[in-house]
Amino acid sequence: MPLHPSPLRRIGPGTHLGVKEAEAALVEHYPRLVRLAYLTLPPGLGRHRRVLAAHAVVQRSLYGRTRSAPGPAEDIPAPRSGGPAAGATHAPAYAGVRLRVVRSALAYGRRPRWWPERVPAPAALRPSVPVVRGLRLFPRAGGMDEFTLDRALADVPAPVRAALGLRLLESLPAEGTRLLLAEAGVGDPADAVRAAALVAGSDHERVRRMLRSGEFDPCTVQTRPSDLLRRRHRGRAGAACLVLLAVAGGLALSADGGAGGARPQVSALRRTLPGGALDPAGLVRTPTGQWADTSRVDFSAWPPRGSRTDDAGLLGRALGTWAGPAADVAVTTTPGTAVVPPAQPPQLLFAGEVGDETVVLFHDGGVRVVRYAEPLSGEGAPALDFARVDDADVTTAAALAVSRSGASVRYLLAPWVAESATRDLLAPDAPARALDVNGDGVTAAVPRPERGGACDSWPAMQLRSSERIVEKHAFLVTDLGDLAPAHLTHTPRPGSGAPARQPREATSTDGLLDWARTACSLQDLSDSGVRAVNNWKFAQQRLPGARSTADWVCTRADTWRGPGRVLVQFVPPAASPSAQGEVVSDRRNTALCGRFGQHVVAGTHWKSPTGAWYVLAAGSRAVRRIEVTGSVRGVSESPTLAVRAPRNAAFRVNAGLHDGGTVSSPR
Repeated sequence: MPLHPSPLRRIGPGTHLGVKEAEAALVEHYPRLVRLAYLTLPPGLGRHRRVLAAHAVVQRSLYGRTRSAPGPAEDIPAPRSGGPAAGATHAPAYAGVRLRVVRSALAYGRRPRWWPERVPAPAALRPSVPVVRGLRLFPRAGGMDEFTLDRALADVPAPVRAALGLRLLESLPAEGTRLLLAEAGVGDPADAVRAAALVAGSDHERVRRMLRSGEFDPCTVQTRPSDLLRRRHRGRAGAACLVLLAVAGGLALSADGGAGGARPQVSALRRTLPGGALDPAGLVRTPTGQWADTSRVDFSAWPPRGSRTDDAGLLGRALGTWAGPAADVAVTTTPGTAVVPPAQPPQLLFAGEVGDETVVLFHDGGVRVVRYAEPLSGEGAPALDFARVDDADVTTAAALAVSRSGASVRYLLAPWVAESATRDLLAPDAPARALDVNGDGVTAAVPRPERGGACDSWPAMQLRSSERIVEKHAFLVTDLGDLAPAHLTHTPRPGSGAPARQPREATSTDGLLDWARTACSLQDLSDSGVRAVNNWKFAQQRLPGARSTADWVCTRADTWRGPGRVLVQFVPPAASPSAQGEVVSDRRNTALCGRFGQHVVAGTHWKSPTGAWYVLAAGSRAVRRIEVTGSVRGVSESPTLAVRAPRNAAFRVNAGLHDGGTVSSPR
């Protein structure tokens, strides 16, 4: 694993630092620099490549001429040996090396200037990552808080992660961080610093402790061998791939030109995948009652169900189509889902006849579910659907769409679902209606929400878990076009000064009333791989010139792949319990309104019953001051603001927090 740079040229005096001083600073603070690089690097590299890239970034920071960083080198630690003079000597050198580390780490997520926008830059144009053969390296796993923080950091750009590391790990002030990021080539360093403050929230010490934990330490790593079986069979598999290409070429030449492409031979495909991944006899079959005797209540606890779980011909066709779909097979995927063949025998969830189709459902190692369907009549092409389901739980692994038509969908329910019913989210006072389920766990047809156009109803399923795993646990899920329905929750508004509340199930009266006013906003989330959607009522505001109040709701959709989407909605009083609120902001790929984005402020135009127009603004519980700027101006020393303004006045909302931080309205 050669990472050391080649010998350096002598560096002259002036603004350029001596190489010996720079090297001494690097060696002295090596773990600190590597941690900063690891935090800044793109999470998409994966933990193994990210660890290697972090070490490479730091070690290569001595290449060329090392300049001192702009501004003071705040909080440079004293060396383990040597007195204050040594520490003072290394401080400018450390600041210069740190600047180069940040600049290099940011380069991993940045395309070349000459490369076209919206076109991902190929790996060949990005800084190289050292190669380690036979081993996988990754930091020690932390707790759930560290894991959640890591997922939240994956949603923000690299400059924001760098700013967070500089502020919390390096203890740089905001101005020093802004100057360093500007020198490192960040286009809007001030915005990165503000976004980092939002991620850190009000409890900086808690986030600092998590960043200093083993989860973000690439110097204390665990090692595991790479795929031993894959390495053992690599040569054999490569030869088999050549054979497959020859077979496929022969089939293509001999196939009828109007047939739309022949389906690959399963026997040929089996020879290309080690471990019997395409052998129906090797499918993983979970025992029937395991779901009640395991701590992992997800799709891995589902037993195989359906009337054709022993049909080797059907299962072989399903596996063969998965590994090599013909040209006429309709393939759909949720965003971020890999469509590669299985690397090992998948788990069988269902095989049976549903309506006019024969359906097979597989679970692939905790990451994907795959649905194969072929018409019972034998006429027409099969269909193949892929969806991500990693880190599913008792609610998000409660159902899978087994059959879908234009107006309805039928689900296969989890074995731990004891009761099932349907309800209309736009009719919160109407009782839930019992849903029929057959002996295999397949439901009767459930109406699907309408796509576009009028939103007159929004069907959802209300499920209750068996008391064998959790008592009195009912929850809501709804169809958003993916194989797994989305879990719906709500978070009530906290009282003044109260701590943040956690999302809870939306089956209560308050939860149903909240969703009745916001359900139609779910139309914008269809077919985007949504895992769960939470309604957070973050503020309540008394309306000027009226004896009523309005609610401010943040609707956050979390996807299976990680990034979230936020819709901020203004919900004024209305005669109908299902009158929809107004979406005033739509943000993608943000931590806002989640665990690491608990501060929010928003504004909108509103017309009073007397005909006067206002700009209204409100913030979450930690907001103590709101200011509106633009063509209309106003200040309020409270979490809400109302100011008279023209109907189309342009404005922006900024807020001050109790801890001295700031937050702006999402654009």
